[in-house]
Amino acid sequence: QVQLVESGGGLVQTGGSLRLSCAASGRTFSSYAGGWFRQAPGKEREFVAAVTWRGGSTYYADSVKGRFTISRDGAKNTVYLQMNSLKPEDTAVYYCAASVSGSSPGPSPYEYRYWGQGTQVTVSS
Repeated sequence: QVQLVESGGGLVQTGGSLRLSCAASGRTFSSYAGGWFRQAPGKEREFVAAVTWRGGSTYYADSVKGRFTISRDGAKNTVYLQMNSLKPEDTAVYYCAASVSGSSPGPSPYEYRYWGQGTQVTVSS
């Protein structure tokens, strides 16, 4: 069993930055890939970024490439999402997730077994 708790969301102006954290509990988290998804009102949940269980490979949605960076700290059992150059269209609830596909995480939410409760990110224009 893995429990995920996100933090770091908030209100920021266009062009600003935020860093989201996802703290995991559970001995097996180190073998899971970590991912971030987001869901805006009235829209489906969409993939943002993923990192393999060792942190060696990262994957991004085209909409955030070059602006967002995902990373993980194995010692702290934490996955991070650094978000720079934020835009109003980045406004959403951001969810952390853990995938059993530790070395090849994909963009489908169905691949992810565990989810956090979400943290709100609002970017004002």
